[in-house]
Amino acid sequence: MAISRQQLAKELEPGLNALFGLEYKNYENQHAEIFDTENSDRAFEEEVMLSGFDKAGVKSEGAAVSYDNAQETFTARYQHETIALAFSITEEAIEDNLYDKISTRYTKALARSMAQTKQVKAAAVLNNAFDATAQAGGDGASLCSGQTAGRAAGHPTIAGKFVNELLVSADMSETSLEQALIDIAAFTDERGLKIAARGMKMIIPSALQFTAERIMKSAARVGTADNDLNALASKGMIPQGYVVNNFLTDPDAFFIKTDVPNGLKHMVRAPIKTAMEGDFETGNVRYKARERYSFGFSDPRGIFGSPGA
Repeated sequence: MAISRQQLAKELEPGLNALFGLEYKNYENQHAEIFDTENSDRAFEEEVMLSGFDKAGVKSEGAAVSYDNAQETFTARYQHETIALAFSITEEAIEDNLYDKISTRYTKALARSMAQTKQVKAAAVLNNAFDATAQAGGDGASLCSGQTAGRAAGHPTIAGKFVNELLVSADMSETSLEQALIDIAAFTDERGLKIAARGMKMIIPSALQFTAERIMKSAARVGTADNDLNALASKGMIPQGYVVNNFLTDPDAFFIKTDVPNGLKHMVRAPIKTAMEGDFETGNVRYKARERYSFGFSDPRGIFGSPGA
């Protein structure tokens, strides 16, 4: 249905002081702080986790060398979605509007709607991070998986399992962050070999930004009368600091992005395109925006999280 003069009645009359409602600032591109963006040239993308070898053994003199087998352990799939929105304006509404170019105003609103959808879909990966039913990875576990009741008990590997969630769910504090960094440093690969993983950036909802600022920036320990050093700050344990994502829905959950590659990814199949065309019979002008992408994760070692206490 086209936007007609009936919906824009006041804009057809002289004497208006201002038009408002479409000038709000937008939270743009917050996904870029969380996801690594890659281009795609097919309907979906699949990434396969490979196992390496077990620890090398001792070879006795004269004995044959031992052989080991590498294998594929699981496949992560990125299924692209088409996101699109359009609007139409009658020829008369365009002609009779007295204040500005109506198409310009509503194409900005169209872009804002497209951007909002992208941020919501990106944040959904973290909003569902502790729910394997809503979102399971290639290994069948939730993005963040530990020993917490009601969720999959860790990520299965050839050697057993690894966890990327606090074993005891906790709110963000100096203690819980220290434990999270200890757990990240204990990450192992598919064969149980230790990997040199490090927490790089904290991702938090807006409700935790003041707590994060105090923990990350205070020279001394927060909330104590002692003069103990704040080890997190002095050692630069989370070198990229923290970022606020305004689309996270749990005010207590927090995440730490690690330096493990192939973690959270944003696959772009078709970047955003806009189009405009007029209809010969009605004179209406139609505007459309469209893009194709997907958000997901391959290696869950790329993130560590806690849902809060």
